[in-house]
Amino acid sequence: MKREIVGKRAIRVDGHSKVLGKAEYPQDIQKQSMYHGKTLRSKKPHAYFKLNIDKAKNLKGVIAILTAKDVPYNHHGVLFKDHEIFCTNKVRRVGDPIAFVVAENEKIAKQAVEFIEIEYDEIPGVFDPIKAMEQSAPIVHKESNILYHYKIRKGNIENAFKQCEVIVENEYRTGMVDHAFLQPESGIAYMDENTVVVCASSQYPHFDQIEIAEALNIPTENVRVINPAIGGAFGGREDITLQIHIALATKLVGKPVKTTYSREESFLAHGKRHSMIMKYKTGANRQGKLVAMEANIIGDTGAYASWAPNVLRKAGVHATGPYEIPNVKVDSYAVYTNNPFAGAMRGFGAAQGPIAYEQQIDEIGRKLSIDPITIRKINGFKVGSETATGQILEASVPYIQCIESVGKALGLEQKEGIR
Repeated sequence: MKREIVGKRAIRVDGHSKVLGKAEYPQDIQKQSMYHGKTLRSKKPHAYFKLNIDKAKNLKGVIAILTAKDVPYNHHGVLFKDHEIFCTNKVRRVGDPIAFVVAENEKIAKQAVEFIEIEYDEIPGVFDPIKAMEQSAPIVHKESNILYHYKIRKGNIENAFKQCEVIVENEYRTGMVDHAFLQPESGIAYMDENTVVVCASSQYPHFDQIEIAEALNIPTENVRVINPAIGGAFGGREDITLQIHIALATKLVGKPVKTTYSREESFLAHGKRHSMIMKYKTGANRQGKLVAMEANIIGDTGAYASWAPNVLRKAGVHATGPYEIPNVKVDSYAVYTNNPFAGAMRGFGAAQGPIAYEQQIDEIGRKLSIDPITIRKINGFKVGSETATGQILEASVPYIQCIESVGKALGLEQKEGIR
């Protein structure tokens, strides 16, 4: 079999155009006689509202103003349809989309957004995921704020801790993180006979096609999504932002409609990395071998689910790190709050955990006078190891060799018997 790619240097298909500055990003795309769109977003985190668009609609140069009543199916979401394309009568976070202005130019569109009158009736919000789990907490959606609960149970955790020489308990917190990709969201939509064409940078153009078609209540074959050059993503372009807004607008007005977010609006519009609260209890015997670990992980998914179950499941699966631990108890939760919504970001729930379990193993090593390299070699995965979920690692487990290489590079090789 002829190898054309494997083992050879391959040129990225978009490499030359990007290096030469010829790559076409959505912000570069122009159409003759196009209109411009601008989104009105909530300034309150949790409130009922009333909208009056009369003043804005009468502004010279305004073509249309779309609200919830203009959307055939007013919901979207990658796992659960808990987002509204335009909020009907309640907002759940700062930045929720409420209306979309279509105007002759961007300046008029921005002015019209300022002319829209909105009356808020604020209601109590919840911004701490631990408090959000309480029965008395304000409810963000329906019933419970606990969106998802993942469990791991292995061995006998209670008896195992009784056998430990040393036990370390700590709480760790990671903050919400924005992807801050170089190119803010931008897109243009236009009609090609009966087909709605949407040009916008996305990580899921085929899924975008489905969600646009659902929202507009038209067949998927009448929606075409073109993915121009993508100016960074890292998970931040997996949820719908402007795609449905411009698709609705162009179908209504019959002309191309373009919108480009400012950096500030980009921060409001897309999801973040989940902030997590991680409570860990880890125990080891006198020789430094890990015996038991208990972890309680609470992920703040904000006002909408996005990929929260997948993210918190992965956080739970990876809670023990690359270490053999015979007795494990893990509970990971995804919790609704009125904070910005969280979704996919590189690592997908596995990036937060090392902050906890690596500090735990360091502290156990200090208490037992075992250096960081050695204690990891004692407990690290190798071929034949069993994970917390019962998987047997049968091949390609270079963790201990990696740790040894790090130790050698740092001049930390340990002579036998020295700690």
